Amino acid sequence: MAQLEVFFDCSSPWTYLAFSQLPDLAARTGAEVLWRPILVGGVFNKVNQSVYEQRANATPAKASYQLKDLRDWATRYQLAINWPTVFPVRAVDAMRGAIVAQEAGKLVPYAMRCFEAYWGEDRDISQEGELKAIADEIGLDGEAFWVSVKSAPIKQALIENTEDLIARGGFGSPTMFVDGTDMYFGNDRLALVEAALTKAAQA
Repeated sequence: MAQLEVFFDCSSPWTYLAFSQLPDLAARTGAEVLWRPILVGGVFNKVNQSVYEQRANATPAKASYQLKDLRDWATRYQLAINWPTVFPVRAVDAMRGAIVAQEAGKLVPYAMRCFEAYWGEDRDISQEGELKAIADEIGLDGEAFWVSVKSAPIKQALIENTEDLIARGGFGSPTMFVDGTDMYFGNDRLALVEAALTKAAQA
């Protein structure tokens, strides 16, 4: 069985696009998925600070096209994506929450609700109340969830995932690895990811 590692942060709309497709992609290829929540801001700070300059001094024509491109992909995937009022969002607690949800066997529904809440419903996922509500929505106890989010082991797990991605050459979200070393970045690489998983499964 081929393995697909997915390093992701819910603050990225392009990651939302990819995340929405990956469970079905994995099912088609028979791949085992290892979800790796990260803090993409930590990645940018260490190895990709040019992102901040690009945001501050965006080329208007390119920015306009990128928004169109995002909407085209959202239409293709039948997702509601609208630019949120709060951007960029402080996603550290949301991504710690992803690890809590992962330990409870609920990572995919949790992450999808974070994506939907932030990118589709303009909810500020940096807020304690919003994250507790999302936890409750997917069948976790919001209060217990929040206690875990603030615990030292969960904080450390998010740091370790983020540092692991950096050490392996990653620079953003979503970053995917097929069988540990074959790296792909971005929603628009999913066809290549699927081809690599299919090939690995046939080897």
